[in-house]
Amino acid sequence: VQLQASGGGLVQAGGSLRLSCAASGRTLSSYVMGWFRQAPGKEREFAAAIGRFGITTIYADSVKGRFTISRDNAKNTVYLQMNSLKPEDTADYYCAAGRLVARTERPYDFWGQGTQVTVSS
Repeated sequence: VQLQASGGGLVQAGGSLRLSCAASGRTLSSYVMGWFRQAPGKEREFAAAIGRFGITTIYADSVKGRFTISRDNAKNTVYLQMNSLKPEDTADYYCAAGRLVARTERPYDFWGQGTQVTVSS
């Protein structure tokens, strides 16, 4: 499966963005989906993940209550709604497709390119 992330940009602190990850090559419902992020000079970290049919979701503590992951299998797209953004949310955001709802990278077999999010103070 090929993944294409989009929706990043520059936003002021307190603002919102919605990231999208479009899949092609295979039906999205075959995969658990996750969002990870990598801030400048830091390692990539988990942000959110969603089960194959949207019933199960998990979040990093740093984004819980502010970010919402969702999916539309009919459109082969996963979303990350990001509200109340903070400067520390500044990062490249990556979507990934895998086998297990997990906070680690290993279960995710396919990765999209990053989309950059910059939050100004």
